[in-house]
Amino acid sequence: MISEKIATILDEKFAFFNHPRFIEHDPIQIPHSLSRLQDKEIMGFWVAILAWGQRKTILQNAHTLINLMDGAPYDFILHHQEADLKRFESFKHRTFQYPDTLYFIDFFKRHYSHTNSLESAFTKGLSPEDLTIENGLNGFYHYFFNSEWSPERTKKHIASPLKNSACKRINMFLRWMVRKDEAGVDFGLWNTIKPSQLVCPLDVHAMRTAGQLGLMKEEKANWKTALALTSTLRELDPTDPVKYDFALYGMGIEEKTLWK
Repeated sequence: MISEKIATILDEKFAFFNHPRFIEHDPIQIPHSLSRLQDKEIMGFWVAILAWGQRKTILQNAHTLINLMDGAPYDFILHHQEADLKRFESFKHRTFQYPDTLYFIDFFKRHYSHTNSLESAFTKGLSPEDLTIENGLNGFYHYFFNSEWSPERTKKHIASPLKNSACKRINMFLRWMVRKDEAGVDFGLWNTIKPSQLVCPLDVHAMRTAGQLGLMKEEKANWKTALALTSTLRELDPTDPVKYDFALYGMGIEEKTLWK
């Protein structure tokens, strides 16, 4: 049971960090820089997957990707020629390299050739009655790699509850796409997946803060602990538990660093 004091802290910090000024200090600024739904989805997903390491490098590489796709990711995905792919040979982000980039482009082309939104990729196997997005994430993993050409190396970049991963980066992307409120940080572009089904993006910052607030005792980030934290946060808001990701993340890093 979350105490009234802790509930007040979480609500106050959510209100503080869920603010447009948050955008310019977070990778979410990348999809915010684009206007087309599919461009937001493509670059939102891609930058979320690349979101580890120094923020400056993450953002630089995201902009590089957009430029390599002529400033229009969706159009490039659908209409590029094989010769156009050579321009990505020098692109890399830590362990994400050329073969991974080629597979991402191939996946996006296969998907968008048949549908107009990425949301349907996350609803395969998901039921409206499901309490969480777990079945949707497992379905996405199988769908993403449902190709005759699936590089083994790329599988380490796509998390899944099947692997007991906390799925931090994909859960962060889903928060961006699904949550909607007046602050306008998250986009709320998708309507099939419900905010109540989302799972808190659990990383070292969120874990440390959650532990300090007595919201969890576990010391390891995995799918089980991500579900447990989300279940606890659901006590405060059953319809939108992951809104408190703003509070946990923001409190987990130095505010003066975030806002200076």
